[in-house]
Amino acid sequence: MRLMTFTDYALRLLMYAAAQEGRLITIEETAEVFNISLGHVKKVAHTLARAGYLKAVRGRMGGLTLALPPEKIRLGDVIRTTEPDFAMAECFAPGNQCIITRHCRMRGILHEGLDAFHAVLDKYTLADLMLRPKDFGIRPAA
Repeated sequence: MRLMTFTDYALRLLMYAAAQEGRLITIEETAEVFNISLGHVKKVAHTLARAGYLKAVRGRMGGLTLALPPEKIRLGDVIRTTEPDFAMAECFAPGNQCIITRHCRMRGILHEGLDAFHAVLDKYTLADLMLRPKDFGIRPAA
């Protein structure tokens, strides 16, 4: 199993915003810090803002900041928000055509593993990932 790049960027964006301790960050700044496309950061920021993890402040002096304290943002919730599905095998998906699904035990085992994956991620919050601004290769704003 591998998380999508979108989820990776979402976690990085949240970590970066958390490190700024309330200072507004911009999409342009974030794209530059992580050397990723501006378009990708915009899409990720939009998703995180719609989900209530980021707050967008409009205007010339606007930007993004965390909408919740880092200890209130569970990693499992973020990942469930940003991953399109967790269909690990055909039998998980709607329209399953596998002829052995009714008798196969794999689905139950994979579900157990997926439940364990989510349970571990739900134990951790953004606060557990906190870094300092200098860890991103930048100096804090004065």
